[in-house]
Amino acid sequence: MSLCLASAGMVKALSVAAFTLVWTHSVEKVDWQEDWSVTPHGLELVQARVKGSGAGMEPPSEARLVNGWFQWRPKRGPLPEVVLGNSTAAGEWRLCHDGICRTLSDILGRPVGINVTTMRMCRSPPETKRNPGKD
Repeated sequence: MSLCLASAGMVKALSVAAFTLVWTHSVEKVDWQEDWSVTPHGLELVQARVKGSGAGMEPPSEARLVNGWFQWRPKRGPLPEVVLGNSTAAGEWRLCHDGICRTLSDILGRPVGINVTTMRMCRSPPETKRNPGKD
């Protein structure tokens, strides 16, 4: 499985089957984390965590406090895509995989700025460049 990120005309494919999306709430200034799986049916939100509550980020009633984080398993099916808006007040979205977190700008290789980023399962494997005459 691959995750495709698209922003401001740039597309990047990542060979990941699962990842964590992290951001800082613009008002409360606390982290929010979501664990996602890339499936043949789309992107599936597996678990969500928030380090506090208030200002429109109240955890649902089924959330449990574990090691300082409210954690819960959202009940929704896979999504064909997830659109991430950017705010200069909150800092950048970060994508974590295998214990390494990187900003979307770092992953895409240029500043995302206020452009939206769309995440989706890649429909086909990433293209590889071949050397002509070397086949």
